[in-house]
Amino acid sequence: MATPVDPDFRARLAALNDKFAATVPVTLVKIRNALDACKASGGMPSQDALHQLHEVLHGVAGSAGTFGFAVFGQEARRVEQMVRAVLATNTGWPPVVPEVEKLLAWAARDAKAETFE
Repeated sequence: MATPVDPDFRARLAALNDKFAATVPVTLVKIRNALDACKASGGMPSQDALHQLHEVLHGVAGSAGTFGFAVFGQEARRVEQMVRAVLATNTGWPPVVPEVEKLLAWAARDAKAETFE
């Protein structure tokens, strides 16, 4: 087995994973706030509100897997793509809401879970 160039690599990676884990509750609040802003109009959200929701989901989708939250990242990517489609077509908003709610509920239970239920 090869010796890593940096013997502290695993310890630093674990520390980064822990740091990411500590940010998950704040991230969930950001997703919730963005969703609430989208729902505030009672109809089709503004492009700005949709962009905010897309941005926070995109951040999770891009980083979660790196820090041991693979399923959280995959599901955030799936929902992010739904939001992106709404942004592009200005249609299809209603099915997005329950998907974001489902993601939030699941991640609040265990964002590091290996299955999405």
